[in-house]
Amino acid sequence: MSVQPEPWQVPIESLYRSLESGPDGLADADAAARLERVGPNRLPEGHRRNLVLRLLDQLTHFLAMLLGVAGALAFVAGMPQLGWAIWAVVAINAAFSFWQEEKAERALLSLQRAMPHESRVRRGGRLELVPATELVPGDVVELLHGDRIPADGRLLAADALRVDLSSLTGESVPADRAPAASEAVATAAEAGSIVLGGTTVVSGRGRAILYATGRETALGQVARVTAGVTRLPTALALQIKSLVRFITLLSVAIGVGVFALGRVVGIGWWEGLLFAIGMVVANVPEGLLPAVTLALARGAQRMAGHRVLVRNMAAIETLAGVTVICTDKTGTLTENRMAVRQVWTPGGAVVLDGTSGASASDPETRRQARLLLCGAALCTEAAVVAGPGVERAVARDPLDAALVSAAHAAGIDPEHLFRDAPRLRELPFDPVRRRMTVVARLDLPGLGLAGEAVAFTKGATVEVLERCDRLRAGGSDGPIDEEGRRAVIAESERLAGAGLRVLAMAFRSGEPAMTDAPEVLESGLCFLGLVAVLDPPRPGVALALRRCREAGIRAVMVTGDHGATALTVAREVGLAGAGAVVVTGSELDAMDDGALRRMLGGGGERVFARVRPEQKLRLVQAYQALGEVVAVTGDGVNDAPALRAANVGIAMGATGTDVAREAADIVLLDDDFSSLVRAIEEGRAIFRNIRKFLTYILSSNVPELVPFLAMVAIRIPAALTILQILAVDLGTDMVPALALGSEPPEPGLMRRPPDRPDSPLLDRALLLRAYLLLGLVQAACSMGAFFAVYAAHGLGLAEMRRLAPLLLAGTAPPEAETIQRLATTATLAAIVVSQMGNLFACRSERLSAFRVPRGNRLLWVGLALETVLLAAVVYLPPLQRIFGTASLPAVTWPVLLLAPAALLAVDAAAKRIVAVRARR
Repeated sequence: MSVQPEPWQVPIESLYRSLESGPDGLADADAAARLERVGPNRLPEGHRRNLVLRLLDQLTHFLAMLLGVAGALAFVAGMPQLGWAIWAVVAINAAFSFWQEEKAERALLSLQRAMPHESRVRRGGRLELVPATELVPGDVVELLHGDRIPADGRLLAADALRVDLSSLTGESVPADRAPAASEAVATAAEAGSIVLGGTTVVSGRGRAILYATGRETALGQVARVTAGVTRLPTALALQIKSLVRFITLLSVAIGVGVFALGRVVGIGWWEGLLFAIGMVVANVPEGLLPAVTLALARGAQRMAGHRVLVRNMAAIETLAGVTVICTDKTGTLTENRMAVRQVWTPGGAVVLDGTSGASASDPETRRQARLLLCGAALCTEAAVVAGPGVERAVARDPLDAALVSAAHAAGIDPEHLFRDAPRLRELPFDPVRRRMTVVARLDLPGLGLAGEAVAFTKGATVEVLERCDRLRAGGSDGPIDEEGRRAVIAESERLAGAGLRVLAMAFRSGEPAMTDAPEVLESGLCFLGLVAVLDPPRPGVALALRRCREAGIRAVMVTGDHGATALTVAREVGLAGAGAVVVTGSELDAMDDGALRRMLGGGGERVFARVRPEQKLRLVQAYQALGEVVAVTGDGVNDAPALRAANVGIAMGATGTDVAREAADIVLLDDDFSSLVRAIEEGRAIFRNIRKFLTYILSSNVPELVPFLAMVAIRIPAALTILQILAVDLGTDMVPALALGSEPPEPGLMRRPPDRPDSPLLDRALLLRAYLLLGLVQAACSMGAFFAVYAAHGLGLAEMRRLAPLLLAGTAPPEAETIQRLATTATLAAIVVSQMGNLFACRSERLSAFRVPRGNRLLWVGLALETVLLAAVVYLPPLQRIFGTASLPAVTWPVLLLAPAALLAVDAAAKRIVAVRARR
């Protein structure tokens, strides 16, 4: 049996035949039929643990196991109905937590799938933008620097193409890729003519025919093997785990203490065991885990509403502590809606209005401006596009779009230019060289070029000018002297000072050698002129930056643009004041690490310009060395190291490269700095929402705990039954507590300093507020209701002590049983209505409940559900039998409603005192 040759081992014509395709790709109908047959170009879903095992996870964490043991002890103590009730609580809570986690995970997956990923594909000879999931074997795709390669393919053409294979091979050095007739290698990764799905284009460009998509790619085969890898827990997850253990130990300690105290005062062992179970059940926050899950999921969904996509859940937690933002200029602080406003040549300037060229007095100046714009249009990624779809394909880089549009305004048809000026060679833009060079054969007699091969170089003014020995002015070329160089640089500085982005253009004709080294090809150039591009600031950025300052966050511009341009834009948007200083990349190179840290920590406003990628990374690491929590924005291939090194990496979704998005934790779908600030606010809100939930749950533990302590300490009947505690914890409290976990950011949140990364969820302030303020007020109200019922029936403390053992043994008179049921019902009702007030008190740790705006629909749903459940437990006979309650007379309710009013008044007074002390 013959062995089928691999795609890299056969001539390209044979591969065309086997794939039933060609250089122009597939027809639309063929591609659609093939997609139906082979399925979408999508990796296999990650392996998920068995559903039963995932449900068991919810039954085997500390809190669930503690309640399970408490239920077993209830059986031992001779109360099977209590044991079944506790186990039912465990089962219901596990089911709810499981459902909530599933819902959250699916929501996050759907958000991530919403991230658009399109590929440039030739269909029937036309270049189209097609969703990557719709690619099929036989498609011909165009690859540009920064692209994530969508599937496995064989190269048809390549120009300085280098690919990062680290996601498949672990090799950190980018690999060169070029077409080859056939290669005698064993694997696709070794084949120099193969590009593999999931890897990224570091530089250059290429064209490839796909031979494997989806699960059939090399990455798909790896994914099937490694899909079951377990993700490490986030910092918040570790805090929650530690918190659960603390509460577990606290609950057990209290239960053991109550049991021991009961034995000391003469309570029987089984009665003491019953009390101990009550302590454990009262102190366990059953809804903690689903509340955390809900808070994170709701936060991620709200961020998505602000056009912020969360790729890494841990980033939501880290956002709350961000202290420094290293932000790009272009597209983040500005609109990224560029337009060429002026072309300057040594012979004069041509001003454009964005759509049409304005006449210049000198025809030679107009002619030179057209030649300059022709070269600028060729020195773009748009050069790969032919025919319809030019503007769509250019849209990835607004600067390219602006240059092509300006060429069109000057009378150069882009479609004809890209078709009639075949690209012979390209030196892609290099952030170190700050230049890009394209060699193309031009047949433009009107510009003095009749079928000549011309090398056009575009880049930063100084870097282009240093490669020039001639200058064109007035239609003729001549040597450039120092005075001419100074004039060019002065004009560049003037334009940059006006907030314009400045590009220099030069050219070299006369059949440049295709094999010349870059430094040879980019030498002996003739300087043509400057292109000034306007990119207006985003309207909402000034407000967003002001919110950053109020929030204790320092925003720092780090850009590759000219210092004068960067400083002008920084001042326009309010990022820098009159005393701001520009620090260039060359100045950074002159500093050692100690000097850099001293500069960054010494105060003052700085704008970092002409910064290279490795310098951006160094800045991030220097800020981190000073203890700052750093967020970094980026959009290019070379931003990936800084994005990975940052505490939170933020990529641009609209114009960013696939490489940047893959390296980032968060993607701004609209590239807007204001969206980032809203995301930080959401991150802060999530941390505080979990604290609100904890305050609410822990404060209700005190009125549930005090009845048992009072029973042991002063030998009165228990003011609550354990089943009534369960009715509060799982029934009436669950939904309101979860509502606190999904609260929107409270007013003034961004006028407070960032959260420290090591800030504990459960700190001294929270415990004091929950237990000694809110909890004690609720305990006083509920115990007051209990004593009031006995007092209304003419029974004082002595009679209550006499009835206590009889009620416990079940031998009390029927009248006493009725009074006890009414009293415990009143206690239960007082706790629940107190929790209604507590719900509003816990919406903020510092604002009065009356000053927190409405807006959380789930909170009102929880309040309504709490009311309905309380009424059902009090008045429905079947529930009365289960929970040991009795119908309260109508006159009781107005008195009980004093409890939430008292709690809100005490809470408001305490917050007022704290605020006054803080101002002092």
